[in-house]
Amino acid sequence: MSLRDGMTRPFTDYRAGDPFVLRDFSEKLHGIVQNEIGFDEEVFPRPQRLAAVLRKPLEEHIFGNFGLRTDASRSQGRLVLKSGEESSLPYLVWSAGQREFVPLLLGLYWLLPASKVPKRDSLEAVVIEEPEMGLHPNGIGAVINLVMELRLRGYRVLISTHSPHVLDVIWAMRFFQGNGGERRDVLRLLGLPPRAKTLGLAGAALESEFRTYHFKRDGTVDDISDLDPGSDDAAEEGWGGLTEFSGHVGETVADVANRAAIRAS
Repeated sequence: MSLRDGMTRPFTDYRAGDPFVLRDFSEKLHGIVQNEIGFDEEVFPRPQRLAAVLRKPLEEHIFGNFGLRTDASRSQGRLVLKSGEESSLPYLVWSAGQREFVPLLLGLYWLLPASKVPKRDSLEAVVIEEPEMGLHPNGIGAVINLVMELRLRGYRVLISTHSPHVLDVIWAMRFFQGNGGERRDVLRLLGLPPRAKTLGLAGAALESEFRTYHFKRDGTVDDISDLDPGSDDAAEEGWGGLTEFSGHVGETVADVANRAAIRAS
């Protein structure tokens, strides 16, 4: 909603009744593209924006080694994907994951200043809604790395998700914390090499408190932070329903396999 045909939208581009949070977020993205980056410039990868070790997974798993840049042929900074001297790819032919991720990327540019100041203004918390939208699991992993960067910078991060991949990471992190996990274990989990930057990120992750809540259809909320697959609580055992289908598939396949074994004997 904050991009239209690859162009960021200013606050005044919305109707008066549109949510303020969307209008304000979009205005910040517009300012980054129009004022900080400018025309015919690389938006991603961009020097001094995100550590190189965090950019590489994004290049590989989200952008497919395409670059993101502003198109100088328009009066505004229209975003396109570009690979070498080949023709640019306009917004409408991007993958769903690329269209969903680019506003988040620009938001992270704003939240993670390139200067020695770790945080933006006096902000304490960051809310990210369904960061997995349209992404391959490896792409989701690349985004989780950026979430850990937010934690390293001192932000409190709140994520809404329908992805068991996200909860896999949270479950593993809590297990590490309770069983002597080390920074190298976090790096292996996140697929990151040992560098000064990533070791700091892993340390911040191990020191973080992770909480998980299941929001039910009836409006009640369960704390399922232990994410225990053996729990008597159905919501916790099934991770808020995110693992139910996989479990159902496994049980059905096992039933068919057992019947086949009986027939063969």
